[in-house]
Amino acid sequence: MSFKSIAILATVTAIVSSTAAATQAATLAKDSKTTYTIVIAKDAISPEKQAALELSSFLEQVTGAKFPVRSESEVKQNAPQILVGQSNPLKKLAPDVNWAALGSDGIVIRTVGNNLLIAGGRPRGTIYAVYSFLEDTVGFRWWTSTESYTPSKRTLIIPELNIIYSPKLISREVFYRDVIENPQFAVKLKINGNWENIPEAYGGHQAIIGWCHTFNQLLPPDKYFAAHPDWYSEIDGKRVTNAQLCLTSDKMRKELTRVALERIRENPNAGLISISQNDLGGGACQCPKCKAIDEEEGSSSGTLIRFVNKVAEDIEKDYPNMLVETLAYQYTLKPPLHEKPRHNVIIRLCSINCDFAQPLDSNANSDFRDDINKWSKIAPKLYVWDYVTDFSNYIQPQPNMQVLGPNIRFFTKHNTIGLFEQGDTGCTIGDFVRLRAWVLSHLVWNPALDQKQLTSEFLKGYYGNAAPYLQSYLDLMQNAIKDSRLRLSCYNKDLSFLTLPVMTEATGLFDQAAKAVADDPVVAKRVQREQMPLDLAWLLRYDALKKQAASENAAFAGPSDLKTACQDFIKRAQDLQATNYSESSSFDSYIPLLTSLYQPPAPSPKEFSNVPLENIVDVQDCRFTVYEQSNWAKHVDDPKASDGKAVFMPGSHVNWAIRYTIPSELTGKDPNEWQWYVVARTEGAQSGDAFTYGVYDEATKKTTSLTAKLEQGTDGEYHTYCLGSLQTNPNMYIWISPTGDGNTVKGIYVDRIMLVRKP
Repeated sequence: MSFKSIAILATVTAIVSSTAAATQAATLAKDSKTTYTIVIAKDAISPEKQAALELSSFLEQVTGAKFPVRSESEVKQNAPQILVGQSNPLKKLAPDVNWAALGSDGIVIRTVGNNLLIAGGRPRGTIYAVYSFLEDTVGFRWWTSTESYTPSKRTLIIPELNIIYSPKLISREVFYRDVIENPQFAVKLKINGNWENIPEAYGGHQAIIGWCHTFNQLLPPDKYFAAHPDWYSEIDGKRVTNAQLCLTSDKMRKELTRVALERIRENPNAGLISISQNDLGGGACQCPKCKAIDEEEGSSSGTLIRFVNKVAEDIEKDYPNMLVETLAYQYTLKPPLHEKPRHNVIIRLCSINCDFAQPLDSNANSDFRDDINKWSKIAPKLYVWDYVTDFSNYIQPQPNMQVLGPNIRFFTKHNTIGLFEQGDTGCTIGDFVRLRAWVLSHLVWNPALDQKQLTSEFLKGYYGNAAPYLQSYLDLMQNAIKDSRLRLSCYNKDLSFLTLPVMTEATGLFDQAAKAVADDPVVAKRVQREQMPLDLAWLLRYDALKKQAASENAAFAGPSDLKTACQDFIKRAQDLQATNYSESSSFDSYIPLLTSLYQPPAPSPKEFSNVPLENIVDVQDCRFTVYEQSNWAKHVDDPKASDGKAVFMPGSHVNWAIRYTIPSELTGKDPNEWQWYVVARTEGAQSGDAFTYGVYDEATKKTTSLTAKLEQGTDGEYHTYCLGSLQTNPNMYIWISPTGDGNTVKGIYVDRIMLVRKP
């Protein structure tokens, strides 16, 4: 079903109709021989032809029998047939099927007499029906793009079948590397989203023009700002290029619409175009007109929806079937009080600020729960952008498995027709990424499936005898985060829930898993790979867990030598082609952090040279979360830095491009005894604002902000900037940002953050 035919969305249906009495079991092959012919329509579309070829190939792999593919005109009416696609003979055998209601992806699988019918909506339904039949009835399993299970059945008898099913989610995206890079694997999993570049022969995919964050795509500031500064956001009384658009500017809207129509003409079959706010580029325009509407609507989303509605109205005149998407994200998450999205506008709601250890409909996520409830009442169609990984570190344990199914069912209950499950697409050694991709793909196709059963099936099929130990490990991690009551963010996760007892038990479970498959080198390598997140946790928490073991006189199950363990981990990660360790950073850029774990501490700044080391907590730049998008920040070599490395930010933007989440071991420090510092240097003028820095509390959503002055350090050397004595709590992070004045400040180099006990 395309976006343009959403109104006829169907649901899961097991048909019991006048044809049901005619259904019966069928023997497709006996002793590696078959009398069946695969029959397609004389005017079959390309994906239906491909579906027939796929079915023939896979049935031969199972039975050893060759199933010829013929056009309907080449096969006698009374011959045993597997009818594939919307041919006239098939439709006569299934007169009750509403083909229009199947949309693009719906399927029909039915036995009628001695015939088997496998068909679906156009363009993808038939090929989905073939793969559903092969998986659910024949027994194939495609675990990854290169690893699968093929049953062996020289005699293949299928039961009576009578299935009609159309997915509730029209667009289904599971953003994992193996799915994205292998379109034919995505088809087998029935994934069809924007990033799956599926060939037309396999039915294509649901493309979104621009994808998201398109304001600056459509009206790039370097092209328009000089002549039209009033088209861009007013922030603190000044028009700026690094925020959003001024959504009450009629001239800007007309130009944006013109550009959008040009893009649609280039790709008219996409069905959806994104007209959406920039990412992390500041909040709403503060000009009097925009601010007045924000206040009237009780949210900046009101001004946004009014703007997008007008754009969508103009687009509809030329492209009546084109839908327009916009984001409910960050400052636009809260729905407006009055304005409602037009019938051709889709709201893409983002769950980015949620606690992903808890279901999204729980009290822990009451803000998001309330937002989606309110949006679903005013928006007939929602698209959800959900987050199922830790963007700050793909490789760390991310214990959120148990909420995936409930969350998807929660979405589909609230008018959601598209779902983007954003996983760690850049990494091969993330936390059970193959399991997650497989389970999520099945759930977005059919949210009613039992997640526990799916998980168990994958573990047994892919890890063999190691399965029960790996299931116990997943349960252990989920219980650990639950018992800790820590908030599980998709950024900067606090690993303190991985206590010594948890880590010891987890290591024991992997030891048992390894022993269980020691005689199978293929499966043994799979188990070793899945242990990488646990191994990383030992490295990152080595000092804390070592101290805990010593203080409690307990056994230490971690590495015996930290340096050797770090070097071994780096080599294994490179051998496994980890590629990225975070959303925007390569694994190679992570190596300095790993090597720093066993290196001696850097010398203290001269003002703290007499402070004992036990009274200093030194957080080097390699431990920061760095947002490298659009060159906001990057790791650089700097001989002036304490360890020879720093994070550089140009002065021309205002994004919190450097962040450091305060771990639980450092929260609760008595603010009367400890002070926080940022160690940085600047390049630029001799006076003015150098950079801003502060602390953000995710629980209370409160920010403490300070401004460093160039006068404090104009010699190009590193200086300490006091952040103050803070009452730190869990889920707080320190942030550092330029001021947006690139003419005054050429760049900021941040060496480290320090916590120092007061004398």
